[in-house]
Amino acid sequence: MSITKNIRRIIFICIWILAGTGFVVLLIAAVNSRNHQVCQGYEIEIKDADKAIFIDKKSIEKVLTANNTIVLKNKPVKSIDLNGIEARIKKEPWVKDAEIFFDNSEKLKVSIEQRIPIARMFSSSGGSFYIDSSGQRMPLSDKMSAKLPVFTGYPIDGKKNRTPAERKLIRDVKDVSLFLLSDPFWMAQISQIDITPAKEFEMVPTVGNHIIEFGDGTDYETKFKKLFMFYKQVLAKTGMDKYERLKIQYDDEIIGVKRTN
Repeated sequence: MSITKNIRRIIFICIWILAGTGFVVLLIAAVNSRNHQVCQGYEIEIKDADKAIFIDKKSIEKVLTANNTIVLKNKPVKSIDLNGIEARIKKEPWVKDAEIFFDNSEKLKVSIEQRIPIARMFSSSGGSFYIDSSGQRMPLSDKMSAKLPVFTGYPIDGKKNRTPAERKLIRDVKDVSLFLLSDPFWMAQISQIDITPAKEFEMVPTVGNHIIEFGDGTDYETKFKKLFMFYKQVLAKTGMDKYERLKIQYDDEIIGVKRTN
């Protein structure tokens, strides 16, 4: 009985070995077949294309083809350096991520995830640029400009190793920017936001000759709600120019500093 079991076990193992060997052979054959195929062209996809501002398929195509110096169609698949192409595309400041691969029809697929700007920044050193939600800088473009919250006095340079205070400021900029972009009233009312040396915000309104001392980005939604109620209940009656400064950074109150002249 035990001999029969051993024979069955040996047969079973042999079958799996043969099956595994066959799989490896087929895999090698498939790879060799792929290596002898030629590229049937390429297709570029930009995710959330409706939000694209400064990136389009033509700009990606220039990087893909090294400014039209490389012809990909009918080029042997094995001679195309996918990792090199992907690395070149990822260096573009408006590209957040890229995925390059061949589909089953030997067409080169280029999938792009773009960076979405959330704020226009003016640095304390005089530079101007956009940032996305991760704090990554993106250059301005002569193609068009985006209507975004504007921050001045941005003190953070391009270094990667940031201090805790700098990381908090970036989070505060992100939170306030995204809130303004989601609220048509405040997006229209806040003309610009100045960053003080203490890394707090002073907002300049579009309507009204006053400065809004906002503090940092802590409880930003509560602060805007409190400010809206002050506009509605107080400034609607007294006029938008009665106060020189509105201090809303304190809990449960707004301090209005009246104009002296």
